[in-house]
Amino acid sequence: MESYRFILDVALILLVTKSFSMLSKKVDLPQVVGALVGGLILGPSVLGLVTPGDFLNDVAELGVIVLMFGAGLQTDIRELKRSGKASFFIALCGVIVPFIGGTALAFFFHEGDGNFLQDMFVGTVLTATSVSITVEALKEMGKLSTNSGNAILGAALIDDILGLILLTIITGMADESVSLLLVIGKVIAFFAISLLTGGFLHRLIQRWMETASWNRKRFAVISLAFCFFYAFLSEAVFGVADITGAFIAGLIISNTTRATYVSARCETLSYMFLSPVFFASIGLKVNLGTMNLSVLWLSVLMILIAIITKVIGCGVGAKLCGYTRDESIRIGVGMITRGEVALIVANKGIASGLMHDAFLVPIILMVVTTAIVTPILLRKVYSKTQSATSDYSDLVQSNLVDSYEEVRDFDRATQSMLDMHEKMFHPSSDKKQ
Repeated sequence: MESYRFILDVALILLVTKSFSMLSKKVDLPQVVGALVGGLILGPSVLGLVTPGDFLNDVAELGVIVLMFGAGLQTDIRELKRSGKASFFIALCGVIVPFIGGTALAFFFHEGDGNFLQDMFVGTVLTATSVSITVEALKEMGKLSTNSGNAILGAALIDDILGLILLTIITGMADESVSLLLVIGKVIAFFAISLLTGGFLHRLIQRWMETASWNRKRFAVISLAFCFFYAFLSEAVFGVADITGAFIAGLIISNTTRATYVSARCETLSYMFLSPVFFASIGLKVNLGTMNLSVLWLSVLMILIAIITKVIGCGVGAKLCGYTRDESIRIGVGMITRGEVALIVANKGIASGLMHDAFLVPIILMVVTTAIVTPILLRKVYSKTQSATSDYSDLVQSNLVDSYEEVRDFDRATQSMLDMHEKMFHPSSDKKQ
């Protein structure tokens, strides 16, 4: 008899992850944290109601691909170019220093007896930056459109790209039967072909989107199909991680006429179904039975290294680029947060055998801790005398910030239209309130 257990599993995941996401939001934590906790509770470590299987793993992989596609869609290449060498250098330093720190931590944890490639993979996990928490904190303080806020946005976007390139190289090197030169050759070929054809595909897609009518749903559907095709092509043909292919697909479609619409539609799919399954799947893989003093110390050291290396790497990089001492510290602190990209990379490492399961709990704790610590530290490094109500001297016009807000504005407009529809067709419910 055919089993329908997977339907119940999905229902439990959606219900529990959403419940804990709402709770985490109430205490000013990212909803990702709630989804992770929900997966942990459903998994074998606590209730044992859901067991990871092929179906959930496949859905989680689709979730990762759509998340990275969305990240690419919201990346403005033109603004990244305008952000200049400073953002690139800050991002480069913010990747190199945490990479060295994470690799050294894994090397000493393995006591030098492990695979050095696995050690480097842990370093790769620490390179990722999640800027969303920092953006919310800076908006609250009225400091998003400042020199330091603009630098954080630009560096974080470039940071993700550099991290994906690093991930691509290291995962490619995992196959010992393939020579290193061939791996590097394939990676170079992938990015070269993407660079050469990307502009042509962008113009082709733009011309197609200009034929828009009121039926715009086809843009989201075909764009998503393009994302999956590019992700498959990158993995199957070039040996490049599928999430890298998805990100490049998003870059190609970004800045087109309907990019914001496509991003909003894909975000709905991700938010309602794919992302909860992905983040829950990470929680499901956690085995609290492996927690011991060694793993606890590893978690503490990973958290400290994650914080210190980002502050030093990005802070020193900013200082060398001519930012003031205070601005450099703020940039370093603003780049501390790790989030979904770190979890995506970690999940990739476990799936490919490049990362030991013992690192999963420390990585999750590191993601949660940096999400809590960053807003607190940002309020410390932005002095009270520079509050938004008293000082506007460091504010600057930033198209990068404007483009970051565009998708959110689209969502707000959509919600407003739904509210208007509700009032027009159900006026009685409004009166009861």
